[in-house]
Amino acid sequence: MDHLSGPEGGIGADGYRPPDHPVVASGRIGVLLTNLGTPDGTDYWSMRRYLKEFLSDRRVIEVPRSIWWLVLNIIILTVRPSKSGAKYKSVWNEEFNESPLRTITRAQGEKLAAALGRDMPSVVVDWAMRYGNPSIAERLAALQEAGCERILLFPLYPQYSATTTATANDKAFDALKRMRWQPAIRTVPAYPDDPVYIEALATSIGGALAGLDFEPEVLLCSFHGLPRDYLDKGDPYYCQCHKTARLLRAALGWPEPRWHVTFQSRAGPDDWLHPYTDETVKALAGDGVKRIAIVTPGFTADCLETLEEIAADNAEIFEALGGERFAAIPCLNDSAEGMRVIEAVVRRELRGWIG
Repeated sequence: MDHLSGPEGGIGADGYRPPDHPVVASGRIGVLLTNLGTPDGTDYWSMRRYLKEFLSDRRVIEVPRSIWWLVLNIIILTVRPSKSGAKYKSVWNEEFNESPLRTITRAQGEKLAAALGRDMPSVVVDWAMRYGNPSIAERLAALQEAGCERILLFPLYPQYSATTTATANDKAFDALKRMRWQPAIRTVPAYPDDPVYIEALATSIGGALAGLDFEPEVLLCSFHGLPRDYLDKGDPYYCQCHKTARLLRAALGWPEPRWHVTFQSRAGPDDWLHPYTDETVKALAGDGVKRIAIVTPGFTADCLETLEEIAADNAEIFEALGGERFAAIPCLNDSAEGMRVIEAVVRRELRGWIG
């Protein structure tokens, strides 16, 4: 199907257009789902382009520009593309020649369009990536061309961070600055304690745990990491992660002593949010724990950080140190539970625009 999902554009709300007026689509409302990003391929140059865009973002890297330019261009972009490409290749969707994140985000957009189309025919759904393709600017322009005079921006992050939600919105605002005729814009707020989200997580994770052929002694709730000083500067991410984890543990009825909240994907020598997921896995194995499972509720879609870092790297760490059974529980993705969350948030945020 086409990238855009929704009805054809029409004429103005009053149904009138002068005979010599050019055809202009109008009267539509857009919803743009955005996720972190994806390289176009696993080769060196595709990875280099993606990493350069990602690691040049001042929301992500707050090191002084003069220092970071040297580190990024002389060291990181020389060495890291090949290493990252190998990791991406291990989880690459060969059927569609794309990353799992792109496959899943597309499916989320298509399923949301189908769900909203039943009673919101004026809504057009699209999706984009903050880094890589399809870009936010490209898809905003497509929505406007399709007649969307109002657009809801939905960064797919349940917990807010300047490094995720804010930078996705920044990119959209940058595109708006170049538009002569801007659509009206709303942004979706974080939803770390949304009852629909917590219930969906508990249902999905509970079902996955019940389907295992072993009972985990410990359940790790792993979120993406963040430099510690970002928290000190006022980023609410850490607190929102713990709120989600607390509510999720209660919904699952999981005993507190067997529940650990951890943070993964740290990089560089700086201090990041503690405790670290990989160090916790090592410590548990060292303490004689033989069976663990890891859930990643901060990710709306499985990606490199869940499929390779958690399901592969941390499993290898655990088993090398004597662990016997390891499970990485899938994200909500485009499952029925995951789509229920996305649809509920969108319907709530469209109120007032749609009766």
